[in-house]
Amino acid sequence: MTEPTSSAPAIGAPPQQNEQPPQKPGSRKGWLWLLLLAAAVAAAYHYWPKSGAGNAAPGSASSTTGAAGRGGRGPGITPVTAARAKKGDISVYVMALGNVTPLSTVTIKTRVDGQLMEVKYKEGEIVKQGAPLVEIDPRPYEAALVQAEGALLRDQALLANANVDLNRYAGLLKQNAIPEQQYATQVALVKQYEGTVKNDQGQIDAAKVNVAYCHIASPITGLVGLRLVDPGNIVHATDSTGLVVITQMQPISVVFPIPEDQLPEVLSRFRAGQRLLVEAWDRDMHKKLTNGALATTDNQIDQTTGTLRLRAVYPNTDNALFPNQFVNVRLLIQEKHGVVLIPNVAVQLTTDNKYVYLVKPDSTVTVRDITTGTSDSGQTEVVSGLQSGDVVVMQGVDKLNEGSKVVATIIAGEQQAGGRGSQGGQGSQGSKAGQGGRGKAGRGSAQ
Repeated sequence: MTEPTSSAPAIGAPPQQNEQPPQKPGSRKGWLWLLLLAAAVAAAYHYWPKSGAGNAAPGSASSTTGAAGRGGRGPGITPVTAARAKKGDISVYVMALGNVTPLSTVTIKTRVDGQLMEVKYKEGEIVKQGAPLVEIDPRPYEAALVQAEGALLRDQALLANANVDLNRYAGLLKQNAIPEQQYATQVALVKQYEGTVKNDQGQIDAAKVNVAYCHIASPITGLVGLRLVDPGNIVHATDSTGLVVITQMQPISVVFPIPEDQLPEVLSRFRAGQRLLVEAWDRDMHKKLTNGALATTDNQIDQTTGTLRLRAVYPNTDNALFPNQFVNVRLLIQEKHGVVLIPNVAVQLTTDNKYVYLVKPDSTVTVRDITTGTSDSGQTEVVSGLQSGDVVVMQGVDKLNEGSKVVATIIAGEQQAGGRGSQGGQGSQGSKAGQGGRGKAGRGSAQ
């Protein structure tokens, strides 16, 4: 007999789960196609060229290579401003800070006591040598002159009378009519009157000098300063302050120091009779004031500074230099001809050398180490590393590395000078202060 089938699970058997209906094969394939389509869209979006990528110049590196080589700036040609090295002339200068010093400065003082009666000059004008300046009351000294002249006349009369008696005594002495002692006494009296007359003449000369001192004239040709004493005041010969100060303006000098290690070249040329040009510039080195020449040197080196003072003389016909003015001095010691020159701004600096970015014929740049010499007027002498005609980058170096592709705009020769430098390339270094870090990084990547 067959037992009826029970739907309850057997004791100890695992519980049965609800069975799902089997999926159709076509539904699973649909989901797979959707996933593949989404992956294809994502890949296309990622690898599809970005807008403008097709405009890149032929021969440029891929985006991955360009980003790695240029710090992520992307592929392309870098526009730069360049200049062509050329042969030319450059001057070697010694730079210094000078002080305008007059060749003559006179403080006018009185040599007699009296009242200041009149001032005959205008403040700030140029007076000629011998021109009247001030008048001091001369009347006391004119009266003394009259007294001296009166005493002279009196003593001259006494001398004449004594000479008459002496002649008479001489005749009587020959006749033995008077003793010899009387004659000798008369001779002494004549000599006494002669001394008195001579002393009177000295008093007259002194009185005349005092009268002349009352009329003060300019001892030099120069510029009159501000009046120090007004008319009506009593002045004395012992006064510490003067009446007025006169300063010679033409010619005028500039005193400036130079380091002792530069002395041999300067002194050798100066002692050989060579005329050394000395330029005077304003404090900002923007305007040349005038030209002069080295006149003399001091006789001792200042041990505290290690410098020797030099004096240059300038005609100063236009009064461009003023006493006690500070000026920049450029002493010309040498002129170099036919040397290779490049603009100062093209020279890149590192801690141990100098270099330029040289533009090659294939419009790529390479780093070229150079040795520089003199710098002046925005130009630097290249002793080694470049030849005339080489093209070097002036602007845009912060975007360059070894082998960068560039399009160079070469400027004209008269536009290359970026400013006035100084001897030894100091002006160039100043213009590159903001580029030293980029230049050093560029050199590191190139190496």
